[in-house]
Amino acid sequence: MYLFIFSSLLVLFQYVNSKRVFEDIDRKLVSSRTQLQKYKDSVAVLQNDILKVSHFNLDRNEDAITYFENQGYKIDELIPFIKDEIYKLNEIRGEHPLIPYASSEGRKMMINTIKLLNHKWIIADFSDGEYWGELFLTYEITEAKELKFNLVEYFLYPNY
Repeated sequence: MYLFIFSSLLVLFQYVNSKRVFEDIDRKLVSSRTQLQKYKDSVAVLQNDILKVSHFNLDRNEDAITYFENQGYKIDELIPFIKDEIYKLNEIRGEHPLIPYASSEGRKMMINTIKLLNHKWIIADFSDGEYWGELFLTYEITEAKELKFNLVEYFLYPNY
């Protein structure tokens, strides 16, 4: 009789304990699934944002890539070349040849960021550490394989 009562209590204890463990694991699983769904939604939103932002980007513009490939250029080499040519203009002594604003005293206007929109257009931002602005450039590669830049539009942000 004592053995039966003891074994019944032991079975009851194991049942209650395993039920508690099962509920805890189930609660964690539901929480993990909720987190996973939240992360999947966040990734989907970020992917949509990336697609929107990269719409005007030479890397994703098939028509612009085809334009350069038809002229015999490799796009993987051409994009860094174009950017390097613009950045090299930062090293020229005196005022920057593309930036139409004079820098503040003791500083130099320099191009910081460049984005190639397609096979003809570039957006860039510039600064001297105190003043900053943006440029809209057109570019072309001449038959002599030289880059020509043309400043189309520009502005300087007001310094408050």
